[in-house]
Amino acid sequence: MTTMKNATRWGRRGAVSAALLAMLAGVLAAPLPALAATEVPTDPVISTGTTTWKYLDDGSDPARGATPLRVWTTTGFDDSAWKSAKGSFGAKGGKLAPVGPQTPKTLLNQYVDGTAAPNVPTFFFRTTFDLAAGVSDEVGSIVGDLLYDDGAVVWINGERVAGFDADRVTETTNVEYAGSGSSDPAPGHFAVDGDVLVDGTNTVAIALYQDRATSSDIYLDVTSLRLLPAGDPGAPVAVPPTRVIMTPTETPETSQSFSWLAGDVSHTSGQVQIRKAAGGDVRTVDAYEAGTVNGNPKQHFSATVDALAPATAYTYRVGLEGAWSDWHEFTTADPNDTDFQFVYYGDAQIGLDTTWPSVVRQAEATAPDSIGSVHAGDLINTGSNETEWLNWFKGMETSAATTNVMAAPGNHEYSGDKLLKSWKANFEYPHNNPTTATTGDLADLAVGDTDVAKQYAAYFAHWTQFAAETVYFTDYEDMRFITLNATRDTTFLTPDALPGCAGAECPSTKVSQLWTEFQAAWLDYVLESSPSKWNVVTFHQPVYSTSAGRDEPVLREYWVPIFEKHDIDLVMMGHDHTYARGYNNDDVTETPGITDGPVYIVSNSGAKHYDLESDEKNVWTNNNATQVLRGAGVTTYQVIDVSGDTLVYRSYLAEKTSAATTDLPVGAVYDEFTVTKKDDGRKWVTEAGVEPPVDPEPGTAPEPVDPAELTDATRGDVTVPANVTVGVPFTVGLGEEQSGTKVWAWLYSEPTQLGSATADASGEFTTVVPAATAPGEHRLVVQAADGTLIGWAPVQVSAAPTDGGSGGTGGEGSAGSGSAEGDLASTGAEASAALWAAGVLLALGAIVTVVGLRRRRQAAGTAPQA
Repeated sequence: MTTMKNATRWGRRGAVSAALLAMLAGVLAAPLPALAATEVPTDPVISTGTTTWKYLDDGSDPARGATPLRVWTTTGFDDSAWKSAKGSFGAKGGKLAPVGPQTPKTLLNQYVDGTAAPNVPTFFFRTTFDLAAGVSDEVGSIVGDLLYDDGAVVWINGERVAGFDADRVTETTNVEYAGSGSSDPAPGHFAVDGDVLVDGTNTVAIALYQDRATSSDIYLDVTSLRLLPAGDPGAPVAVPPTRVIMTPTETPETSQSFSWLAGDVSHTSGQVQIRKAAGGDVRTVDAYEAGTVNGNPKQHFSATVDALAPATAYTYRVGLEGAWSDWHEFTTADPNDTDFQFVYYGDAQIGLDTTWPSVVRQAEATAPDSIGSVHAGDLINTGSNETEWLNWFKGMETSAATTNVMAAPGNHEYSGDKLLKSWKANFEYPHNNPTTATTGDLADLAVGDTDVAKQYAAYFAHWTQFAAETVYFTDYEDMRFITLNATRDTTFLTPDALPGCAGAECPSTKVSQLWTEFQAAWLDYVLESSPSKWNVVTFHQPVYSTSAGRDEPVLREYWVPIFEKHDIDLVMMGHDHTYARGYNNDDVTETPGITDGPVYIVSNSGAKHYDLESDEKNVWTNNNATQVLRGAGVTTYQVIDVSGDTLVYRSYLAEKTSAATTDLPVGAVYDEFTVTKKDDGRKWVTEAGVEPPVDPEPGTAPEPVDPAELTDATRGDVTVPANVTVGVPFTVGLGEEQSGTKVWAWLYSEPTQLGSATADASGEFTTVVPAATAPGEHRLVVQAADGTLIGWAPVQVSAAPTDGGSGGTGGEGSAGSGSAEGDLASTGAEASAALWAAGVLLALGAIVTVVGLRRRRQAAGTAPQA
């Protein structure tokens, strides 16, 4: 919102220099007089405690018909008849009472008649400060901070320099309603080039707007206006960057992204300098300009450094010559390391200058070896509010500069910033978001020349561009971190030029559902192709809402089936300002305290708290899910430790309100569970104190089932070819629901072990009958790794073909005879076939590992296997 003059300052300084040179030429022989000090003031020129304001609160137009309209913002304007007082200023219901968390010191006349609505539409404020001769030329920029309710515009010496929630402000009148209608005063921050200043008297003028005639309150406090010195002509001001943050690439073992905010408006370029921590050459990488946002004229920069060595410590700094950040250290991901930890935060949003930094400090102390943090949206309360972004980054100052931040946007990131310009300026994330190439059959809807197809194509093209850096994934160590965008706002979801379309088939009739489905198709794709053992997802609005009055059926409809299909490990959410953790009821096992599917979590890491939903309207229990724990009035952070086959989740109490639903003290472990997961995909989620099932040693076959169990009722869905030949591999089908299942195969009558395998994506595996097997009728039996009978099928076994010897003639001639043993003994074929079969069996483990890490069931709603 801030307007900054782009004219360079060198011309004005050059004129001054020329004049000085002329004077010097005439007085070379004369002694020089002492020059006045031209140092820029270090203390604020305006502050709450020291500045007296003139103000007008009677509802009249300060210009009184004069022109130009904003004459009242200029230095020569006569404000002698205005009231005079120090800030802060405000009113609540016409009285000097708290406005949200702020209590004004000076009462404003809220109402036109002094007693009741309608409200005074606009309030006017003026103050001045003086600069000594030559000082204005030395000011590089002006930085201001204020609190306002409902809207405000700032002028310096008659030039507009900032506006806050001022979209409704016109240039046709001074007195009008404008602003956002927010319930509490909002912080505002602005920075402007020092060219607006003059030597001598400088005037600051502010218009404060009521949102509407019946607004309940009004507030203004200009907490600080500071002047920053300029650097030498052509040189950047020596102010280091801020908001230094590391964000992951798709391949964090060999590359790393960095973002930061320039320290001064004179910083028009940026670089990363990086070197191995152990020593070596410094590498310099140029950054690109990520934009200026929220009225802050300072540029955001981002850069990605590639060709890094895995599992290696590096140090880096960002900025430019003369204005570098401190050196920070980080370590690239180790693709061979299975032990790591990370932190999960819910909404920060409120209490960014108090609660949030405290929560982060506690998390950093609990997880000193964290590889980074995931954030479930609503990092701030208003996306267009620079002060809130400043405070969020201040809380993350250490961890953001040394570990990776993986954040999902929430609905409040869109507040005042519908196109997420602030988000994309502050963060640099992988561009592996959904496209028509990664959304499967859904992309076919955009093919063709019909109005419907053209509109689909327009939406998909727009979302492909917009989803960048809001929907993404990164593979860190042995975990795929996936981020989704759960917010569905028509402003950002609608293309600028949407083709016309009429009828129920048009995508414009179902934009919210389609955006969710678009991501679901992509999610299915990235989970199907995930190389990682662990897969977790983060987004904002929960699929199972927890707080009163909330429900997200669209998200639940499209996303939960994908989570269940791929048995994702953790689903980490926010939005509800409560805590909850549980599971889908389809994932219940026969053992109390043990489930085998995704874990769904809602958490809150800020100072805002909501009430829990009633038992009757509980979204979890009304939608086939169970809450293991739920709580209100709690602020938490979560630390997840991964080590080999084990993931341990712990939630810690960071803060409580008087309405907290737990008696545990701050600092205590609030919630805990363990996920045990084998390389073949078998998984157990166990509550604290519950032991996971005893797992057989890898490669150890279960005890064969009793032949008496092989009845028609236990046949299952096992299929085999009608005839198989000893020594020749053949395919066994189990059904798609057994995809990824580790199995053992046996041949009966006498149980003969055929070995183990993992069913592929179609629920099939390959095995072979040993050469010593008697031709005839047999039964092929399939067991799960834990010994559970999956099913069986009859199979006709034929002897191996001979090269003219006196051996057997094939399966049909010896069916049921039981005498093939002697036939094979006289030919020598038994030894060669056995050796060949042994080779097949030795290679079998490598052949059948295909797609081994997929869940046993392929679609949500399929009953879990025993």
